[in-house]
Amino acid sequence: MRIVHYLNQFFGGIGGEEHAGTALEIRDGAVGPGRLLEQLLGSECHVVTTLVCGDNYAVENQDALTAKVLEKVRAANGELFVAGPCFLAGRYGMSARALCAAVQNKLNIPVITAMAAENPGADLYREFMYIVDSGDNGAKMRDVLASMAALAQRLMRHETIGSPRAEGYIARGLIRDQFVERSAGQRLVDMVLKKFKGEAFDSEMSPTQFAPVPLPPAIADLTKAKVMLVTDGGLVPKGNPDRIQGSAATRWGSYSIKDCQDLNGADYEISHGGYDPQFVRQDPDRLVPLDVMRDLEREGVIGQLHEEFISTSGLSNPLSNTRRMGREMAAKAKELGIDAIILTST
Repeated sequence: MRIVHYLNQFFGGIGGEEHAGTALEIRDGAVGPGRLLEQLLGSECHVVTTLVCGDNYAVENQDALTAKVLEKVRAANGELFVAGPCFLAGRYGMSARALCAAVQNKLNIPVITAMAAENPGADLYREFMYIVDSGDNGAKMRDVLASMAALAQRLMRHETIGSPRAEGYIARGLIRDQFVERSAGQRLVDMVLKKFKGEAFDSEMSPTQFAPVPLPPAIADLTKAKVMLVTDGGLVPKGNPDRIQGSAATRWGSYSIKDCQDLNGADYEISHGGYDPQFVRQDPDRLVPLDVMRDLEREGVIGQLHEEFISTSGLSNPLSNTRRMGREMAAKAKELGIDAIILTST
């Protein structure tokens, strides 16, 4: 069995964040964690090619990288494509899942990757492929690779794959028919009784968990407040200088509105594929209400409007990724002494 393995710059042995811009490199044989993976897969499986790429380069050049990876997998006559494990590395996870999806769809060979459930790469494609739950602890590399190897072997043998709990992969959100001895009503009553008694039980449906967000205190005096505009509607300057993706964006940008009273559609474009942007193109103030905020500033309703607005695309974005970007934006706002944020959407 011929295997092609994709690694980022860290696991590929190039270096840390300072090498995140490294372009795709092709290595013969197994590299880093690929050596252990090869052992775990058995004597009939060999990593024939390792593809190593920097995290920044991967997400900023996804289309070109995907085309190159498909070319290399074909040239290697790959029979299994493995990416990762990625653990909590978000950019690594995003590129790994995109490459796995492309290889699976274009070349029709088995693929497998591994990452933490909170990795932004896990949410978008878990329904279409098997993603081993790596957790967030890189020290468990051997255990994660063992789970990847076991699941990969079953995929290559075209065996029926069991439940996420039995096989160790992240739940795909699929519903399968299954013969059971007890009816749904009986199982439900059993769970309710266990919950009432404070006993442990397993739910057959795990809803997405949202941590409670406490309501912030009201602004004591709005006339002295420094206000910032933020949007997830994808408004960016012409040319999209930060290359914010129109879907599943991994980045956000901060753009100057200093000495500007009104946004001009000729100066902006929309990087967002989820709505009809024609009205925003005509007048960007419909999405980022700079004109109204300047009026409020002149009238003394607010103390000051910050001289930049923040923008990203909120389309098809995994919760884990939006949480990360939200934390980054909040940190910037705190650093700037922002008192209030007006967040606009589509």
